[in-house]
Amino acid sequence: MISAILLAAGESNRMGQPKQLMPFGQSTILERTIDNLLNSAVSETIVVLGYREEDVRKTIAGKPVKIAINPDYQQGMSTSIIAGLKQVDKRTQAVLIALSDQPFVDSQTINSLVEAFIANNRGIIIPVYQGRRGNPVIFAIRYKGELLNLKGDVGGREIIKRHPDDVLEVAVNCEGVLLDIDTMENYTPITLNPEKYKR
Repeated sequence: MISAILLAAGESNRMGQPKQLMPFGQSTILERTIDNLLNSAVSETIVVLGYREEDVRKTIAGKPVKIAINPDYQQGMSTSIIAGLKQVDKRTQAVLIALSDQPFVDSQTINSLVEAFIANNRGIIIPVYQGRRGNPVIFAIRYKGELLNLKGDVGGREIIKRHPDDVLEVAVNCEGVLLDIDTMENYTPITLNPEKYKR
């Protein structure tokens, strides 16, 4: 069992508006990202909300996901990871930590990471596109304690640095693992020419 934790609590300061709610195809950035997880091999999806929580919750109403509320979202990404971890099923073997502004990480790519975790003894699974590491990342549940001790606006980078021998890089054919939508400058070309980023 692998639980996905989707981090969607941030304020989108660089974007100037909640990027989770911005249009993407026939829905929103967040809805597409959730659908990619729901259509993958992960066992459950936990969406962590914070900024504009009520508006975001309405947008994703009806999605079969767990909701975790992070009242401390202004203190950084680590607080969202911790909020999500508190909701994971007790039977889970690993958590996949995903970013809400990466709608081009398709279900097939997520499945390749899940399959790599199942087939290997490594506890940290990282997608790599053309030699560059991206997201989402899978952490075996044995790293739960270290994840719960994260501070500030950091993800799992420090944990990855501490355990290089437990890392498995998985080559993927999905540029989306490197693309996040942080500013209008990278939102506009992506939405105008989405086919370019689907490979």
